Amino acid sequence: MALSSVVPSVSRLPKLAEQATERPNEVDTKSRILDAAEELFMEHGFEATSLRLITTAASVNLAAANYHFGSKEELFQAVLTRRLDPMNQDRMALLTAYETASGGTALTCEKIISAMFIPALKLARNHDQGGKNFLRLLGRAYADPAPFIREFLSNQYAAMIARFRAAFGRALPHLEREEVSWRLHFVMGALSYTLAGTDALKMIAQFHPEEINNDELLLKRLAPFLAAGLRAPVQATDSHQWFQET
Repeated sequence: MALSSVVPSVSRLPKLAEQATERPNEVDTKSRILDAAEELFMEHGFEATSLRLITTAASVNLAAANYHFGSKEELFQAVLTRRLDPMNQDRMALLTAYETASGGTALTCEKIISAMFIPALKLARNHDQGGKNFLRLLGRAYADPAPFIREFLSNQYAAMIARFRAAFGRALPHLEREEVSWRLHFVMGALSYTLAGTDALKMIAQFHPEEINNDELLLKRLAPFLAAGLRAPVQATDSHQWFQET
């Protein structure tokens, strides 16, 4: 029998040690804190939510939150990564599957947008994984002015953003890389606003009350709008000239 089959790799030792020392009640405490923080951050935003408010909702003491997370900033990051890491892994896996199926042909903008949106819709339907409340929290996080949140999201998901930027670059070969980056930034903003707000749901309820829980309807409305913006002609770089022309 190979030694590697009975002896864990060195890279796994810290994680195995952590699992061995983390008691079931500690796991439950961490989950209660994360669940309470997720809901309160979604309702009130980062700045207006205190650690004491979170610990009260989770029925734990402040020392427990400090022990498991250290600070409100670290807790906020843990709330995001708990849901975001799996969702973004699904996004990249779906994008890879689309690219493999295309046989080397550049994907359409709509297909790339689908790879971004479908995992989010999947998460929206999964109440055990935060559901729509987490997506609303994510929308708030992208719009939050706190510098540490923007820096965290930018650094934590740089690989995912780079993958989608490259895919959009192949779909839009006439655009400079900087222009693709700007347009991807606007796509993420529109997507985050749609996920975070209730305006879209109100519009669906007004025109299609029977489709109030139909997430695909949002995709059908949003994807063509985003694709049109991605394909828009490049305007004059001189902003004064552009405003005069319009």
